Amino acid sequence: METPFTPLSGLLGGALIGVASALLLLANGRIAGVSDILGRALLPVRGDVAWRLAFLAGLPIGTALVLRATGDAHGFAVASEPARLAAAGLLVGFGTQLGNGCTSGHGVCGIGRGSRRSVVATVIFMAAAMLTVFVVRHVLGGVR
Repeated sequence: METPFTPLSGLLGGALIGVASALLLLANGRIAGVSDILGRALLPVRGDVAWRLAFLAGLPIGTALVLRATGDAHGFAVASEPARLAAAGLLVGFGTQLGNGCTSGHGVCGIGRGSRRSVVATVIFMAAAMLTVFVVRHVLGGVR
């Protein structure tokens, strides 16, 4: 399975994520760690919910706008099996709790702030991702 090389859309997407993260930090003093934003929206604290819900709503809305504007999902597809999707969500949630944050919080915001802990966490995330891709594609033969 080939993954298309799309440097311009990757550059634009990365720049938009960086700008959005910087704006959230400057405007609200908050880190754009999606797992933390979601987790704290599920356990609301008065006066701290609206911006979290707006941020979370912006994720699929932004995706839908890009899809509508370009007509291209860039190879992205959601697993059609609800059990597989739920299991993946639970594993990601467990991992973000174990790692005290997610790739957006550590990789985008933490590294940008010079956090050594975030650099270590991101290196571990990336190594685990590379190992997973290798095992799935080359050892298991491309499980779908």
